[in-house]
Amino acid sequence: MTRRPLPSTLPTLAVAAALAVAACSKPAPEPTPAPPTPPQPKVSVVAAPTTPHWDYGPGHGPALWASLSPDFAACAAGKSQSPIDIVKAQTTTVAPAKTSYGLAELRVVHHEHVADGVNNGHTIQVNYAGADTLTLGDETFDLLQYHFHSPSENTVDGKHYAMEMHLVHKSKAGKLAVIGVFIEEGAENPAFAPIWANLPKEKGKEFHLEHLKVNVDDLLPAERTSWRFDGSLTTPPCSEGVKWVVMTAPVQLSAGQVAAFRAVIDNNNRPTQPLHGRTIATDRVKDMTAR
Repeated sequence: MTRRPLPSTLPTLAVAAALAVAACSKPAPEPTPAPPTPPQPKVSVVAAPTTPHWDYGPGHGPALWASLSPDFAACAAGKSQSPIDIVKAQTTTVAPAKTSYGLAELRVVHHEHVADGVNNGHTIQVNYAGADTLTLGDETFDLLQYHFHSPSENTVDGKHYAMEMHLVHKSKAGKLAVIGVFIEEGAENPAFAPIWANLPKEKGKEFHLEHLKVNVDDLLPAERTSWRFDGSLTTPPCSEGVKWVVMTAPVQLSAGQVAAFRAVIDNNNRPTQPLHGRTIATDRVKDMTAR
């Protein structure tokens, strides 16, 4: 039998090779650049506290705090507890030298700082590692953190404000001083925007915003008159010996800003406590702001 020769594949291979060379010679299309990603907050998990559980509800709320732990005894037995109702007609305008704060005036120095906040289940707290100071008489206190309550804890003539901000300071001797700022509903406040845009919604989550800075002084009212009195922490263990400086003028947040906070934390205010003969002094805060 005569075999037929197979058809030659050489022309086909030659064409394929030529096409491959031509394809390799064409420049590859440039990839479409991805849109820039905005800076995102660094989120970390905060360790759960080891203190007994307390909250603002019926089972572990303010009326029961003292029974939850012997460490919380001052919440019931203390005679200089906070918050209080500030009755304007009963305040006393005195020179600072006549108050328990000692000599001279109150001075506040604030700077910009990086936002670093946490939802601890009781409030939204912004921690601070800068050099802001508060001076009462001849004693200086460093700003540790500020946090928020809704509605306000302190009241004025029985009236609650929508919210209240507490700026907590500590001296080198371990004494505490708190600046209280009332917040009422009104115009939108851009000074709070960096914090409000990143409110941590989950308990135990912390955010750190390296690309955003907050000037603490911008969070305070322009009018620097204050009420000053001796008080305590408004949360367990309700420790006393805290110097309180409550600004007489409120700042404003819009209804939307207030609602945004309340969507995360709400009704985290301790009821007002008896004065037990304490004096509420009215004086001016000397603003020593560093911008």
